[in-house]
Amino acid sequence: MPIPCSTEACTSAATIKRSKDGSAVCATCFTRRFEEDVHETISATNLFKRGEKVAIGASGGKDSTVLAYVMKVLNARHDYGLELILLSIDEGIKGYRDDSLKSVERNKIEYELPLTILSYKDLYGWSMDEIVARIGKKNNCTFCGVFRRQALDRGAYKLGATKLVTGHNADDIAETVLMNLLRGDVARLQRCTNICTGDDGGSLPRAKPLKYTFEKDIVMYARVNKLEYFYTECIYAPNSYRNFARDYIKKLERVRPRAILDIIYSGESIAVRKEVALPVLGRCSRCGYISSQKLCKACLLIEGLNTNQLDLGIKRKVTTETKTGCGKDKTGSSCGCSNEDKVQSIDF
Repeated sequence: MPIPCSTEACTSAATIKRSKDGSAVCATCFTRRFEEDVHETISATNLFKRGEKVAIGASGGKDSTVLAYVMKVLNARHDYGLELILLSIDEGIKGYRDDSLKSVERNKIEYELPLTILSYKDLYGWSMDEIVARIGKKNNCTFCGVFRRQALDRGAYKLGATKLVTGHNADDIAETVLMNLLRGDVARLQRCTNICTGDDGGSLPRAKPLKYTFEKDIVMYARVNKLEYFYTECIYAPNSYRNFARDYIKKLERVRPRAILDIIYSGESIAVRKEVALPVLGRCSRCGYISSQKLCKACLLIEGLNTNQLDLGIKRKVTTETKTGCGKDKTGSSCGCSNEDKVQSIDF
């Protein structure tokens, strides 16, 4: 016997189980509730202002494809008054990014949104394939993550966008909370759950409208609405640190789906004591990008590649100072012992 749709006044049979709340709904109600959930997130957080030019980070994958489609639908339905544009980054990964960009090109036509594509090669002088050939498959996600983030900002600035939106979903954010917790990265842990970052005037505001949307629901939405997207995983991703966090989150989800949202809520509740020193953001002396150091991470990584110092910007630099003797004894006389204290300092 068919299970009825859980939506009141709907007489259709349920065909989909929502990951977010476990409710059984028909395809039509699933689509409507998915879109209204995203709209509620946008409205509750005042994510956009009328007249803003919003760049959508488009990779051709499920998240960015659904984001672009939903943003276009909601912008028209609820009259946000936004100017939407697509922005893609070509990392230079043969057999992966070149194919996914074909999906973005189709989205451009189907959604009638202008598209701009920037490449790592043009921006940094290196493609990811060239970087991996130089450094191997370890730490390549560090290079790609740093370069991609900066490339999206550069592209958005170039297009005159006032805000950048990305397809980060609830699973992604839960993974990030876990990763920052394991790393002991207090600064990132404090801000990684923010639905909008950079709105303090330091950099281009970056928003995540799909923050509370489950990855499984995104996949189902794409299938129900017959959205074309590129679903092959990056050929370098299996070696990433995030992959281990992702596997753990998936195991938690199988036991208790709400665990994903609970991790996000826990991240939102974290408060850092006032006496804890956090990095002070400034500007890179070389490229002008936002940075807590004299040189931003991207410039350090590029310098390392160009000078064959492949650990530059990757490993923490540890210096050791040796102090001879213990200073003075209780009588005030100099101590002549040969004890050596080795003091380590870490340069980030």
